[in-house]
Amino acid sequence: MKAPRSGVNRRDLLRLRRMGAAISQPAAGLGGGEGASGLPDLVRVHRPGMGSYFEIRLGAKTPGAVELATRALDLVDRLEAQLTVYSEDSEVSRLNQTAHLGPLAVEPGLFALLEQACELSRSTGGAYDVTSGALSEAWGFVRGPKRVPTPEVLAEARSRTGWRQLRLDRNARTVAFDAPGLRINLGSIGKGYAIDRAVDVIRAHWFPTSALVHGGQSSVFALGSPPGRFAGRWEIALRNPFVPDSPLGVLRLRNRALGTSGGAFQRFEVDGRSYGHILDPRTGEPADGPASVTVLAPTSAEADALSTALFLLGAEAARELAARRPEIGVVIVEEGDADRSCRVMAFGLNEDDFTPA
Repeated sequence: MKAPRSGVNRRDLLRLRRMGAAISQPAAGLGGGEGASGLPDLVRVHRPGMGSYFEIRLGAKTPGAVELATRALDLVDRLEAQLTVYSEDSEVSRLNQTAHLGPLAVEPGLFALLEQACELSRSTGGAYDVTSGALSEAWGFVRGPKRVPTPEVLAEARSRTGWRQLRLDRNARTVAFDAPGLRINLGSIGKGYAIDRAVDVIRAHWFPTSALVHGGQSSVFALGSPPGRFAGRWEIALRNPFVPDSPLGVLRLRNRALGTSGGAFQRFEVDGRSYGHILDPRTGEPADGPASVTVLAPTSAEADALSTALFLLGAEAARELAARRPEIGVVIVEEGDADRSCRVMAFGLNEDDFTPA
């Protein structure tokens, strides 16, 4: 029997190289499913984006797989140009610079994202706050260098933080700030939002298809079932933050997103004290949370924002959220008593969703 065609030819490869993307046929890994039992070949297209990399995996038999993945990644590029705070010309930077002067009309997708971000800020009691940009700047997390701000600098940054100072007018689709200096920061939701929009591109394809879309290792959306597995799920290894080569279990996704936040190793030291990179908007200080928090949710934007919030709020809040919202699942990994050991707590997940190692 002839091997199935991958759908990737020399013309595809040359075009992708010109665009700064790459394409390959992956072995089992992130979302690789059963590995040795033989999932059909996947087309994998990826390129850098949002300080990480974005990758789309499609079944090799999907008609126009390369073109489809390329269109989705092109959209991610456009969204990065819109959302970044590292360019003064982006739409978000324009808001940060001038929205205190009066209402500004924004692109419909950005307005919807800000509405979602404000609702998440409200529902988490400010543990996630879309306006925490001033705090990130004070700690040097935006342009560096990382530093510990003086009490005066931190107090001033806190005075310019708070999602209630953000005014959204749905009818006019405008955004305004109550005071100058407010800074929108989409760092904990922007990558997930870009994944959701990329998934929308794939969903709209004329040929029903499945896909795994991810931004780095922390944000994933699994669309449909893996190729060749009717009603199956994409399998994602739960990373062990202390022993990376020893996964803590397997998460299974279908039409669901996964987002992970963790503070185990992204840290810096000043005068012998270690500081994490996840700030608590309510205090302005880096949070000492668990090793990692992974959230399963209907959208990647929500999964990413909730994983950040639950990193601050802890296990009891995760338990309550999962009980109140059955579409949400949470896995928290805490450092154990023994060296390089850990404890795993799961909420709102059944054996089909998560199998511990």
